[in-house]
Amino acid sequence: MTKISRRSFLKLMGAIAPAVLMPSAFSWLDKNLRLGVPSKPNVIIFVFDAMSARNLSVYGYPRQTAPNLERFAERANVYHSHHSGGNYTIPGTASLLTGTYPWTHRAINYSGVVKRSLVENNIFRTLGDDYHRLAFPQNIWSSFIVSQFDADIDTFLPSDTFGENNSLLGNYFPRDRNLAIRALDDFVFKIGGPPVALILQSLKNASYSRETALLDSQGYPRGLPHVINYPLYFRLENLLSGLAALLPKQPSPFFAYLHLFPPHAPYRPSRKFNKYFVSDGFVPVDKPAHRLSDHLSQSVLDVARRSYDQYIASLDEEFGKLMDKMEKAGILENSYVVVTSDHGEMFERGEKNHETPLLYEPIIHVPLLISSPGQKIRHDVYSPTNAVDLLPTFASLAGTPIPSWSEGKPLPGLGGVEDLDRATFTVEAKLSSAFGPLHKATVAMRKGNHKLIYYTGYEAEETFELYDMENDPEELDDLYPSEPSFAKQLRKELLESFLAADKSYRK
Repeated sequence: MTKISRRSFLKLMGAIAPAVLMPSAFSWLDKNLRLGVPSKPNVIIFVFDAMSARNLSVYGYPRQTAPNLERFAERANVYHSHHSGGNYTIPGTASLLTGTYPWTHRAINYSGVVKRSLVENNIFRTLGDDYHRLAFPQNIWSSFIVSQFDADIDTFLPSDTFGENNSLLGNYFPRDRNLAIRALDDFVFKIGGPPVALILQSLKNASYSRETALLDSQGYPRGLPHVINYPLYFRLENLLSGLAALLPKQPSPFFAYLHLFPPHAPYRPSRKFNKYFVSDGFVPVDKPAHRLSDHLSQSVLDVARRSYDQYIASLDEEFGKLMDKMEKAGILENSYVVVTSDHGEMFERGEKNHETPLLYEPIIHVPLLISSPGQKIRHDVYSPTNAVDLLPTFASLAGTPIPSWSEGKPLPGLGGVEDLDRATFTVEAKLSSAFGPLHKATVAMRKGNHKLIYYTGYEAEETFELYDMENDPEELDDLYPSEPSFAKQLRKELLESFLAADKSYRK
């Protein structure tokens, strides 16, 4: 429901005064209101869940998975070394929306949340009620984070908006949607989970099975795309066309956070792309299984990678249609449009998907493409950036002071400068307590062309890996043993940052 704040009311009264005292000023205001010209540009953030930059043709991937993203890139700032704050939805989403690293916001566990005392530190509140703030977290887990900021959101679209079914029980309790989804959909009635309420869960599953059997999966040979573990099915074309119809109706200026579930597993490409890349001759680099991986065979990983690439191609086609509709509606002329992800996906070293302690590039190197209002040319940025940079960037562009608690910096090309001396971090700590020291964690630090990975709590001793990302982008040659002096310097910086963030939790 749209809310009118006291601040907005006073702004409106201030705008009416010129009608009486300054007729010419009122004439100018009336003209701009009729033309729909906002005082500030809109901001639209598309988060495509589990989309790795390493599998996108716009970043040089051999398979042409994303021709429409390539087309969008020709009118955007393209960030080539952008990293997520975490390696799965909870920490990745929280870092993007709070401008802080997981070791600060503490949304680190499965189904975790942002530390209660830090909930007001979010991008919706930072931009303020100058903007109409819209949120659509299609991924249920992203909803756990986004719904924490409900007080700062004007329009909240439930996860099953644009879906083919409506079976999420938590949506019937909008006053505390987060708690309701956790108690009902994520606990009592979770699909595939152990029975909690035997009779009720059996009845719900029977009803769900009947509903899904009636769904029309035409055009999707492997079945309709759906949100894993939840009764939420959708069609890519309806999801993206629904957003295309929604955005032009928003009051300007608006801020829209649109967290879409695809291309997250299960990978369900449309019929057009169901056989893509089957005989294209592409052979991924064969990398040895990591000691902390699931040790899956390369053949299993290759099949999963191909399905993932097919699903990305399906999504990309619908994204292209969405962009065409937005351009036709004139939205691109007065909006920042952001394409990014909360984390990537991995098909190497014996590991599949992203439920892993590993922080190699396929899982944390995510896309970031930002088209500024009316932008017509491409601008490439190669210095490392991080998800925590989005909040300070758009605060600055909106003319709002950058909060002191933000751990990011404005992005190069959008008010910031390229800084190769800056260190950025990705943190994985799902097996540690959010209320205590991070005894079991993986931290990746990117600084300049180098990346240091730190493992603690998995084995008897702490271990490190060091890679030269310019000369070894596949991370095959661990330099940590051979460059002791340089490695020692980076190690000192990483550990100092890690221990400083963890200090208040260590008694």
